[in-house]
Amino acid sequence: MRTTRRQFLGLGLKAGAGLGLLSTAPGIVMAESRRPVITSGVMSGDLLTNRAMIWSRADRPSQMLVEIADNAEFHNARQLTGPTALPSTGMTSKLDVTGLGNDSELYYRVRFAALGDHRAISEPVVGRLRLAGDSPRNVRFVWSGDTVGQGWGIDNSRGGMRIYETMRQQTPDFFLHSGDTIYADGPLEETVTLENGETWHNLMTAEKSKVAETLNEYRGQYTYNLLDENLKRFNAEVPMFAQWDDHETVNNWFPGEILDDPRYSEKNVSLLSARARQAFLENMPIRQWPDAPQRIHRRFNYGPDLEVFMLDMRTYRGANSANMQNADDPASAILGGNQVDELIAALSSSSATWKVIASDMPVGLVVADGDNFEAVANGDDGSPAGREHEIARLLKAIRDNNISNVVWLTADVHYTAAHHYAPERASFKEFTPFWEFVSGPLHAGTFGPGELDATFGPQVAFQKAPEEGRANLAPSEGYQFFGQVDLDAESKELTVTLKDVEGTSLHTEVLTPKMA
Repeated sequence: MRTTRRQFLGLGLKAGAGLGLLSTAPGIVMAESRRPVITSGVMSGDLLTNRAMIWSRADRPSQMLVEIADNAEFHNARQLTGPTALPSTGMTSKLDVTGLGNDSELYYRVRFAALGDHRAISEPVVGRLRLAGDSPRNVRFVWSGDTVGQGWGIDNSRGGMRIYETMRQQTPDFFLHSGDTIYADGPLEETVTLENGETWHNLMTAEKSKVAETLNEYRGQYTYNLLDENLKRFNAEVPMFAQWDDHETVNNWFPGEILDDPRYSEKNVSLLSARARQAFLENMPIRQWPDAPQRIHRRFNYGPDLEVFMLDMRTYRGANSANMQNADDPASAILGGNQVDELIAALSSSSATWKVIASDMPVGLVVADGDNFEAVANGDDGSPAGREHEIARLLKAIRDNNISNVVWLTADVHYTAAHHYAPERASFKEFTPFWEFVSGPLHAGTFGPGELDATFGPQVAFQKAPEEGRANLAPSEGYQFFGQVDLDAESKELTVTLKDVEGTSLHTEVLTPKMA
């Protein structure tokens, strides 16, 4: 017999039974030094129909305690014991909570109990989330990328990372972080002089004063971002689906690279990226499956009309180069053959009306790495070459398998744009037209616009970037961007809106689905 949501939430003490988890006896005065402290708020993420990841961090080794309820007062709450926060995980802890029912708006509350003294319990931090459910309903989500980059850290005198508060006010169901969740290679200085003569004041920590090399230094990059009250409030209310790009490790990195950078004592990028991956997985609410440990590319449904396919364009790539190799050259990889095969199979099997490809780098924008290339495009408008081969194979499979209503969302280039790709404008013509929307940065220097490569026939429908000759604009200049996507349950239309830090709508495309 299927348990109803209310019956489930009323099960009471379960994994935490007998521990006296959530309160001390009346009248007991507890020395504050005995009680753990939640240092970085709470997060949820990687939602499925009936399960979600819950994340938090404590200031000392302690036991994670979680309550789940369908009401803000936590009446008849389900109580669970999560993993122990230990130095081996950077004091983070996350729990995969299952059996949550369908289309539920849920509240969760996290505490930590001191090891060996379960009466010494931290103050609670509350979050909320909404599961997708099996029935069609309106869905709203936001996406963007690039946080604390190019020397622009948290300036509390300017309101901190205000764009996270703006996104929270849109009441999205979830957030796609398109990568560069931190800038591990971007040390901060205490003050920066702005173009107008004013001073930007960075909040400083030891870890943000140098490039990250050790595991603890990578962890400290995430801890720094979560000193921002806007981000903590956002994380508590909006579930996150996170992917990574280069700055979680070091700028423009690829496997096997040996750095030529005097700031680094450790030059082996494969070692640095292993440490960076561990810190990323510890500090994001990402579910790890036993058969695919440390995997970052994944897919998830959010209701019957939306499925998101999250790419990993960093782990399986070849070296950055002139990007003109043949298709069978391993150096032409950016997704890697296995990931392309898995993505084609996943898209083919999807029954969702809309298939969103969350890409950490754009398809047609030329992104240079010195004399080489960092992204897909190679600046040559002709037939696919280098990394373009994998994208060509993917696009052709989408056409040949009659996979409809595919939209690409990305960040990386630090400005916002809407690109339409069509075979009649392209050198490679074996694909159906599609849209790519670019947004960012969240809180980093603003650049652009970039040059488009004509191989897949992109055309700019809209873009907003700094004026020519201006680069690395501070967040206070206002060129910080995110995208908002609204799915209408009745019409099935997908409305994509590009917005700025104030929440102003800059450009909108209403996409009508092709129905079977």
